Amino acid sequence: MSAGPFPDRRERLVRPLLIAFLAVCAVDLVAVLADIGIAHLVAKPLLMPLLAGYAAARDAPRLLIAALLCGWVGDVLLLADADLAFLLGMGGFAAGHLCYLRLFGRARGALLPAILYAAALAVFTALIWGGLPAGLRFPLAGYSLLLTAMAYRSGVLGRYAAAGGALFLISDALIATGIADRPQLPAPDFWVMLTYVAAQLLLTLGALAPGARRPGTGPGAYRGRSISI
Repeated sequence: MSAGPFPDRRERLVRPLLIAFLAVCAVDLVAVLADIGIAHLVAKPLLMPLLAGYAAARDAPRLLIAALLCGWVGDVLLLADADLAFLLGMGGFAAGHLCYLRLFGRARGALLPAILYAAALAVFTALIWGGLPAGLRFPLAGYSLLLTAMAYRSGVLGRYAAAGGALFLISDALIATGIADRPQLPAPDFWVMLTYVAAQLLLTLGALAPGARRPGTGPGAYRGRSISI
């Protein structure tokens, strides 16, 4: 049975959506680096919808699209300079990490990365704990544990996703360093955004790779469409 014209129309959107995402990334990064607040306010909320649209055009699993849209919720909420908005935004990202964990399925990861991620989490938490506001300590600790689990598990989808998980961890570590008033890199917001958008893109590409497994399937089952980016 013919699939009709709709798949072809969707496939024609793949490249324009990816180009639009990369263009908006560039605008946002320049805006952050040059401290152009209005450009950042406009560009940042467009990032994850464009990436989710690109993923949907490539027939992405729903859990990937859900993870990206949860990231969009977090992005929008973190634009507000308020403690409640920060906590709600962190909740949005946490929901996205849960979607990613479900997407990764139950395949076992390697032992050495698990040890390294656990050690990094313990050391980093110890270093920033004293500088965190008391009301944020336990929410951030719980979120960091979830994020670290996502970063570790991302490796089951291959090198792109593994790099994306690691970059997501680095991005949020940079945010936590600022909250705890610890030494930061020059232009810290630029590095936070650069590592964040790269993380989401790499996680997306990893999940869309032809060899990426569906959640809960065995080693012989694969998903993904061989549409070039």
